[in-house]
Amino acid sequence: MPTKKSSGRKYSKKAGKMVEREIHAMKRGKLKSGRSGKKVRSRKQAIAIGLSEARRAGAKVPRAKSSS
Repeated sequence: MPTKKSSGRKYSKKAGKMVEREIHAMKRGKLKSGRSGKKVRSRKQAIAIGLSEARRAGAKVPRAKSSS
């Protein structure tokens, strides 16, 4: 029984660039959260913001897992 191969990239290059930009902004202290407007300090939050923007821009990004 052959193993299933993955079909290419999970995230597009565009998504990677957007995440990279958001992390850079966080490190400079320029990244703010959308709701409260406070500075983002968490790396995970910066990545989430980058992926969210990439989704809105139409980049290839898997769906966000819904919190339960």
